[in-house]
Amino acid sequence: MAFSHPLFRPTKPFCIIRRLMILRYHRRGGMTNRLSWAGIPLLFLAACSLPPANVKVPTPPPAPSGVSQTGTASWYGPGFHGRPTASGVIYDQHELTAAHQTLPLGTRVMVTNLDNGKSIEVTINDRGPFAKGRIIDLSYAAGQTLGMIGPGTIPVRIEVIDSGPYKIATIRSSLDYTLQAGSFTDVENAQKLKDQLAKSYPQIPDISIVPLFAKDTNYYRVQLGTFSDRREAERHAQQLARKGFPMIIMEK
Repeated sequence: MAFSHPLFRPTKPFCIIRRLMILRYHRRGGMTNRLSWAGIPLLFLAACSLPPANVKVPTPPPAPSGVSQTGTASWYGPGFHGRPTASGVIYDQHELTAAHQTLPLGTRVMVTNLDNGKSIEVTINDRGPFAKGRIIDLSYAAGQTLGMIGPGTIPVRIEVIDSGPYKIATIRSSLDYTLQAGSFTDVENAQKLKDQLAKSYPQIPDISIVPLFAKDTNYYRVQLGTFSDRREAERHAQQLARKGFPMIIMEK
């Protein structure tokens, strides 16, 4: 039931207290409407009740995918600051990024320092580390957050959070490489190049046409060989280039 007495109209609490102190009754239309002092606590509570505020609940961070890797992490900074990374992005040691040997560029991972329990989310935008026994190279900012600038290396656990369009079942310890001789929108041109390569370079049996279906155009890429060592891939690429077939080394 709505109250019609003026004291029950919405107002500030201190105004109600003032009215209660100076008003014993209120006359209206020749009738006396006496306010019972027993109702003051109820009146005060009603006046002080405010509508609930709209509280925004923060979105929880995405849960790790369950794909993880454990090993030794290092960090890199001043000597590489301002230089291009493997992704083409200029390295900024103050950003939360990292280098990994096999994870797709752009992958977001959670890195946990197993010595102190500190964690940080970073984006993979570079390749490395190339020192034996290390699994990830963190930016200076990420390393500082994890408390590893002094020690230089720490034991870590890497957990994949988001790998974009790539589906990752396990984290590989090393990459395979292939050589790409050309990319065509016409599959017949791709077939011609494949035949030329097979004739000129028969010692590499794995020559194939790999389609790439883009948004508006289909591409047919001529690729050959699978190499676990990048230096081996570079050696074959140089040999083919001398025969008139320039190559691009691709991660496979």
